[in-house]
Amino acid sequence: MLLIPAIDIIGGQCVRLTKGDYATKKEYGSPLAMATEFEQLGYQRLHMVDLDGAKSKHIVNDAVLREVTENTNLVVDFGGGIKTDEDIEAAFAAGASMVTVGSIAVTQPDLFLSWMQRYGADRLILGADVRHGKISINGWKEDSSEELLPFLRKYIDAGVRNVLCTEISKDGTLAGPAIDLYREIMQAYPDICLIASGGVSSIEDIRALDAAGIPAVVFGKAIYEGKVNLTELIAEFPQDAALNDKR
Repeated sequence: MLLIPAIDIIGGQCVRLTKGDYATKKEYGSPLAMATEFEQLGYQRLHMVDLDGAKSKHIVNDAVLREVTENTNLVVDFGGGIKTDEDIEAAFAAGASMVTVGSIAVTQPDLFLSWMQRYGADRLILGADVRHGKISINGWKEDSSEELLPFLRKYIDAGVRNVLCTEISKDGTLAGPAIDLYREIMQAYPDICLIASGGVSSIEDIRALDAAGIPAVVFGKAIYEGKVNLTELIAEFPQDAALNDKR
């Protein structure tokens, strides 16, 4: 299983929220320090989210992204505030290997598809943030009318291979992941690389996702709150083979 630690950024600092509520912000220090620690432990992937960007509807923390990519060898996927050609170009220029795009896939599907043609399906991750069965957009501030499985089908048929699905009600709660939801997605679309996100609280949760056939997982709060031993986790799930399979 591909293990992807997460760094969310507000004001240049590593933070975590609960259910996407900015009022619940808790700071954990330097993104570069965290990223360096992940790399030293043997992790090879990193998920970075510009929460200022998601709220402002344009990239804000690309300098933080650049600092991480210039000082580590991590394969970084970056999301939050990618709304225009200039935003996605800035993310790649700052060293992102991949970008996660969610809101634009809902509001401007032609633009999303043009990015996939321009940059390739391997460099785009379709963000599918779900609340009450519907796709949520703009930093989880708005719920769209798009239902999850038809939304995914439209883009998988167009060539999307990487999907990051966050169950918003679980995110930052340490209440366990939405395994039934992810299993339903994999049963419908078995050929995608599904990245599960939200609710991971323990190694047992990650084992359960792996047993359910989920290819990859993003997790953050469990790290920062000391719920997951990163050394034990990577010993159980070595990443060289996983990265080669899912990259």
